[in-house]
Amino acid sequence: MKLQQLRYLVEVARHGLNVSAAAEALFTSQPGISKQIGLLEDELGVMVFERSGKRLTAITEPGKAVLEIAERILRDAENIRRVGEEYAGGDSGSLVIATTHTQARYALPAVVKSFVERHPRVRLSLHQGNPTQIAEWTLKGEANVAIATEALDQYPQLVMLPCYQWVHCVIAPEGHPIVGDKPLSLAALARWPLITYDSAFTGRSRINKAFELAQLTPNVVLTAIDADVIKTYVSLGLGLGIIARMAFDAVRDVGLQAMAAEHLFGSNTTRIGLRRGTHIRRYEYDFIELFAPHLNRKAVDMAMAGARPDDEYQL
Repeated sequence: MKLQQLRYLVEVARHGLNVSAAAEALFTSQPGISKQIGLLEDELGVMVFERSGKRLTAITEPGKAVLEIAERILRDAENIRRVGEEYAGGDSGSLVIATTHTQARYALPAVVKSFVERHPRVRLSLHQGNPTQIAEWTLKGEANVAIATEALDQYPQLVMLPCYQWVHCVIAPEGHPIVGDKPLSLAALARWPLITYDSAFTGRSRINKAFELAQLTPNVVLTAIDADVIKTYVSLGLGLGIIARMAFDAVRDVGLQAMAAEHLFGSNTTRIGLRRGTHIRRYEYDFIELFAPHLNRKAVDMAMAGARPDDEYQL
């Protein structure tokens, strides 16, 4: 039995039994994967996958148990490698953060600056994507830490750590008639064209839910993943913007006005996601605590062991 064979099993299962997709992800050949899986099944004396001709159709009952153990073995092998790198490399290494544009642009700069100053020999990379991509990158080991507001709680393989709460605001060109509406209402917003985040990003689900509960249909004329893009089109007079409050700066965003909207859309929680069972290196603990000071090493270890930080901390 070889680690590579276990890796093939797990990757095939992860790609919905599509051997071609697994081979592409692993930069190898489809016949090579099929051969190694067959050899492993012969050694184990059980079939891991059901077949129809050459096509894999399902995971057998013993196969489910084998896959669960294989995932654990691969995770432990990766942890051994991480421990070796950490202690052999001293204060050097690499750290990949998967996050959204909003977090990278507005929440992380000060944290990244402090981290780089504290760990100059650690190569820090930011991978930006949508929340689903962020979760997948982390689960595959392509990123060490996931940071997002949406979607991460849909992945039980990730340990969720609540970091901070934030709210939306509505932005409009200076002098827009809606600026005089106080307090701002959903009914008033529904009368104007709106520009806001793509459905997968930055608390968009709360925006949708608020209008739905009010039995109103918002006139969303444009969506984007980037608050700066939203502000640009609001400046052009194409509509009112709904963005994260942290993305508005009265000094920088000349010609725009922001209106409070937390009473309309509530608050959102940004979370860190870590792959379950992963060995966390010392500088990863440091990064997490810089981003969310209440998440010290003890709190992170408790969460990784099964405790729920949501129950421990009031954000």
